[in-house]
Amino acid sequence: MTATDSRNSTEFDRDVVVVGGGPAGCSAGIFTARYGLDTVIFDRGNSSLRRCAYLENYLGFPAGIDIDTLYDLMGVHAEEMGCDLVSDMVESVTRTDDESGFVVETQDGRAVTARRVVAASRYDGEYMRPLGGDEMFETHSHGGEEHEHFDPEYADSDSRTPIEGLYVAAPAGEMNAQAIISAGYGAQVGRNLLADYRCEQGYPEEVADHWDWLRRDAELDDEWSDRDRWREWFEGRIPDDHGLGDDRLAELREADIDRSFETYLAPDEIEDRERRGLARLVETVGPDRVLDALDDERIREYLDSEEASAES
Repeated sequence: MTATDSRNSTEFDRDVVVVGGGPAGCSAGIFTARYGLDTVIFDRGNSSLRRCAYLENYLGFPAGIDIDTLYDLMGVHAEEMGCDLVSDMVESVTRTDDESGFVVETQDGRAVTARRVVAASRYDGEYMRPLGGDEMFETHSHGGEEHEHFDPEYADSDSRTPIEGLYVAAPAGEMNAQAIISAGYGAQVGRNLLADYRCEQGYPEEVADHWDWLRRDAELDDEWSDRDRWREWFEGRIPDDHGLGDDRLAELREADIDRSFETYLAPDEIEDRERRGLARLVETVGPDRVLDALDDERIREYLDSEEASAES
C-alpha cells in the first residue's frame, strides 16, 4: 500500500511511521489511523513504563492495572483503529533524496518510507541523529560522567520540529512524566499532525483542526441536518484570500461535510460499537481470566465486603 504526497506526487510506503508503542505512540497512531492515514507503529525497545510495578493512576481502571495488560490493550486498540503494530526496533531515520519524507530503517532489515514520522520512544532518540546531528542532543553530568541525551526541547510546545514532517511525542520532558499525561500528549501530537496534513491538502488553517468524536444522531437537529447549513458554516470560517479555486474549495468543503455527517451515530450503531468494545476488551484480557476472577474466592470475599461496607 502506498501513500502519495499531495504537493509533489512522491509515493511513500506509509503516511505515518510512529517509533514507539507506549501510551504516547499508540495514542498518536490511533488519531492518525482513524482519520485514514496509513499508519505503522514500530515497537521494540526500552520502555520506562515497563519498569513500573503496577499502575494505579491511569484513568479508567478503578483499582489500577498491571503493565502487561495495559500494553496488550493499547496494542489491540491501535490495531482495531487501523494501525499496523510491528515488533521491530528502529535504528535510523533519514531524509529521502528529495527531502520530501523519511526513510525508516529497522533492526530486522526493513526500510520503510514515510511522509511523516512521530518519535515516541522516551529513552532513546539516537535513531534521529542522522536528521539533525548534535544540535538535537544535549550533554549533562551525572555521577561524575557526561551523558548525552536527545534534547526534550528540540521540538516546540506543539511537538513540531525544525524538520518538516518530524514530530516528537517522546522524549518530551514533563509531557512524559506520567503515563496518562504521555497518552494525552500523544493525542495532541496526532491532532497537530492531522492539522498539518489538512493544510497540505488545501484546507485553510482556520478549518484545519480535526475533532475526533462521535455524536448521537438525535443531536442533529433540523438546522444542522441541512447540508447547506454546513456549507455556510465552513465558508464563514475561511478567509476571503484562501487562494483556492472554486472547484477545489467545493471538493474540500464537501469532503469535510461528509466526514462530519459520519460522526453522527444511530442508536443501533451505538449498540453495535458497545458490544464490539466489550467483546474486544474481554477477548484481550482473556475470557478464561475473567471467568477465573469471578470464581476466585478472594475476589468474591472482597466484593462482598465492599457491598457490605456500602450498605452500612
